[in-house]
Amino acid sequence: MREIRATWMRGGTSKCWVFERDVLAVPGRSVDEVLLRLYGSPDPRQIDGIGGATSTTSKAVVLARSDRPDVDVEYTFAQIGIADGRVDWTSNCGNCSAVVGPYALKRGWVVPTGEVTTVRINNTNTGQLIVVDVPTPSGQVTEQGGDHIPGVVHPGLGVRLWFVDPAGRTTGALLPTGGAVDMVDGVRVTMIDAGAPVVLVPADEVGADGEASPAALDAQEDLLGRLERIRRIAAVRMGLAADPAEAARAIPKIALVSAGRPERSDVTVRMLSMGRTHPALAITGSVALTAAAHTPGTVLSQFVAGEQEVLRLDTPAGVVATRAGTRDGLLAVGVTRTARRIGDATLLLPDLPDNEVPEPSSVTLVAASAA
Repeated sequence: MREIRATWMRGGTSKCWVFERDVLAVPGRSVDEVLLRLYGSPDPRQIDGIGGATSTTSKAVVLARSDRPDVDVEYTFAQIGIADGRVDWTSNCGNCSAVVGPYALKRGWVVPTGEVTTVRINNTNTGQLIVVDVPTPSGQVTEQGGDHIPGVVHPGLGVRLWFVDPAGRTTGALLPTGGAVDMVDGVRVTMIDAGAPVVLVPADEVGADGEASPAALDAQEDLLGRLERIRRIAAVRMGLAADPAEAARAIPKIALVSAGRPERSDVTVRMLSMGRTHPALAITGSVALTAAAHTPGTVLSQFVAGEQEVLRLDTPAGVVATRAGTRDGLLAVGVTRTARRIGDATLLLPDLPDNEVPEPSSVTLVAASAA
């Protein structure tokens, strides 16, 4: 048995196990194999590991102090497959990004300065700079907070995340196809890359109720099948896959969009993640939606009038508000999340049986520069 140090944290509406990069360097084991064994995958229940058997509770955050003068923390996100036995490194998780600043302050990687301390994070999956403002009252590190967000019953420490210059971090362009609207499988869609690659689909054009609950949408296998077909075709159009069958599970994401409710929201959104409807909203998806709202001609144009500073997104868990602003003179999308450290743990990694030979890791966890 090998002991692996880890910290369990809630970030936004996700739960994430946080690992420092060096603890996952296990001789004779790939990083993928280590994570899959720790999480108990492949198994729909993840009964023999720390995974929560849902996409929002089967996530890993891998951190290291940065050697770059303009960055404090190098952050790599992994989505741990539940039943398929795969680790997806192709995207970031905005909710899990919320834990990085508080963790870095707790570990002493960043020294608090004043009432709010800024932590600069490089997400190595996408080369995205995330600037996080963390409360440090009277210049002290705190883990207590009274802030609430939709989708989480209990309060937490409120942090403001700014995704700086988010356009094209994965594909190289805000609109990878060059158009604000494209036809895919007979449906008008907007394919956009900001925060994460997302395909925006008007709910009424696929016969969906844009205000339906996640359970109601997930029960419609024909609808899910069509959306998955659209997603895979879009992956090819966006340059993310050579063939629809090769499209990654994590990206692009699908967002069903429809009109918001008067006096409450601007847009109603139901986002799909890993083939199922998200119980709240992927925060990287909210960045893409905000960018689409500020881009003329997208499918959001019929719901959002002009380039408003605040965008109110109606999700199954409640309304999430994003803000368009600037950081370091660059366009930035801001959103507030809450975070909480649940506990610290020593995880036990069983020895590898002699008859099992690990496959090469799909990722090299090194201090990556922005790509």
